[in-house]
Amino acid sequence: MLFHSDLHLNVELKTLIVKVLKTKLMQYHQAVRVGQERSRKSQMTLFSHAGFAMLTLTVKKSQGTFVPVGEKELASVVQKTEGWVAVIVDEEGYAKAQSKTMTEKEARDILEKAKNAGIPEYTGQVRLV
Repeated sequence: MLFHSDLHLNVELKTLIVKVLKTKLMQYHQAVRVGQERSRKSQMTLFSHAGFAMLTLTVKKSQGTFVPVGEKELASVVQKTEGWVAVIVDEEGYAKAQSKTMTEKEARDILEKAKNAGIPEYTGQVRLV
């Protein structure tokens, strides 16, 4: 048998769950929006050195929650099965923008251009899409 206080508690619990889910959804969408801005900036940076760049990651998971990719821009190259790509990553190695697939020499030339323009090289593990 349900009592009035049980029903009231049940409604409060459901309301709290909805509020938490809405907050998490808003946090995710805010992270995506901020991450897109940061990744687009990195895409334009890479475009200026490579002549082509596509957006890659905009959010990453940190301590169980989604956060935007970092603001910092670091350059690197990555070997994929199809060839090499030049990338702009954040401080944790999350790729925000990448070039099209190319030869190793072409990718390294783009890396050198980026370094000469003042973008530090990232030497850690790159996290691609």
